[in-house]
Amino acid sequence: MAVNTVSTGLEERWRDILSVHARTMCEIDRVLHPHGLGASDFEVLDILATESRREGDPCRVQNLVGRVHLSQSALSRLIGRLEKDGLVERSMCVEDRRGVWVSLTRKGRDLHSEVLPLQRGVLAKMLDG
Repeated sequence: MAVNTVSTGLEERWRDILSVHARTMCEIDRVLHPHGLGASDFEVLDILATESRREGDPCRVQNLVGRVHLSQSALSRLIGRLEKDGLVERSMCVEDRRGVWVSLTRKGRDLHSEVLPLQRGVLAKMLDG
């Protein structure tokens, strides 16, 4: 009987985490939509802005895979959309031809700076309460 109680408690906590995550992602999507971004788009821009302090500093796409909670193919499509919108640039890794570098453009860095307070505001609202 104790195992079922523990298991039920874990399941409830897990479902609570999923619920907070889903509500938070939806709210981020809602506030970023007028800027042409979704929550996952912002996550990529945010990681690139954090990891590369200067415009044009590259990051390997492989380093993003485990951090944005998307499959590698979904991440590649997302980066393709960001590139089409002029927010990032892709280049091939000279040392490893299978590798791809991605970097923020000036437009991407400016948009990230513009929407960062919106995303952080949602996080504060959804997670601090």
